[in-house]
Amino acid sequence: MKEIVVLGIETSCDETSASIVINGRRVLSNVINSQIDIHTLYGGVVPEIASRCHTEVINQVTKEALKQAGKTFKDIDVISCTYGPGLVGALLVGVSYAKGLSYALNKPLVGVNHIEGHIAGNYITYNKLEPPFLCLVISGGHTHLVHVKDYCNFEVIGKTRDDAIGEAFDKVARVVGLGYPGGPKVEQKAKEGVPSINLPKANIDNLDFSFSGIKTAVINLDHKDPNINKADLCASFEKVATDMLTQNTINAFKQINNENNKKIDKIVLAGGVSANSYIREQFEKIGKEQKIDVYFPELKLCTDNAAMIASAGYYNYIEGKISDLKLNAIPNLKIGG
Repeated sequence: MKEIVVLGIETSCDETSASIVINGRRVLSNVINSQIDIHTLYGGVVPEIASRCHTEVINQVTKEALKQAGKTFKDIDVISCTYGPGLVGALLVGVSYAKGLSYALNKPLVGVNHIEGHIAGNYITYNKLEPPFLCLVISGGHTHLVHVKDYCNFEVIGKTRDDAIGEAFDKVARVVGLGYPGGPKVEQKAKEGVPSINLPKANIDNLDFSFSGIKTAVINLDHKDPNINKADLCASFEKVATDMLTQNTINAFKQINNENNKKIDKIVLAGGVSANSYIREQFEKIGKEQKIDVYFPELKLCTDNAAMIASAGYYNYIEGKISDLKLNAIPNLKIGG
């Protein structure tokens, strides 16, 4: 099999990343420049600052990725970049840079959907993982149940109606005084408490999610009693939110197998929130009970990175999905058409 060397570029939010990946699976380098320390000063990501930081470092990050991989620009076969969803200014930095490289080097350009990239991160972690499967994408901006029918064929069968799960974690962290980034801090605080506080669970008659109710309940309880046990509050939030994730995912798994002749036997998690240890434990438990194989990306591939974009770019490329130099950033890009 001919080796196809893909340069991936990711700038959808506050990480500037470049990666060299062979045939969508073998990572030679994955360089990430994080802006967390900068945005922590403001309690969250400031879009204008994120864009400026991407512009300042993207060239150095890409050169470092090439250096670590032992490659030069001449060795690159395909250039892939995230073109949405994400912050429009941040996306434009990566898209513009990738287009410039594509033109200067006369190499094919492949625009990648950021959500598809998160899913592809599992192909790197599990070399033999192949579609079809059900994927739960959980991140700061997304909560999606995706039927992955093939490498480039996706159907969204459930999604959040309001806050994404990661956004809910961040808002809870802010309310209880933990600061930014919220997800890891709520997870850590929850380990000190017990899920003893009654919180509402959204009652939706399909596979969609809603986290606004539980988020509002946490806010109201904290405002009503500022001395409420913060660890118990975080543990209770984490448990109820996770219960909603596991319940809908199992329901979706059963629905797909009831409706399709081609059965699926795998559940895959993706996105930054899939790094949460409690969520992983609960999905592993459900998997054992239901006799379903459950997959998680390795921790360094959960958050935004260019290796996942290079992997998804490879599968788009071999499917003939090539972009032209009119490629533009689409901040609200959907998956599954």
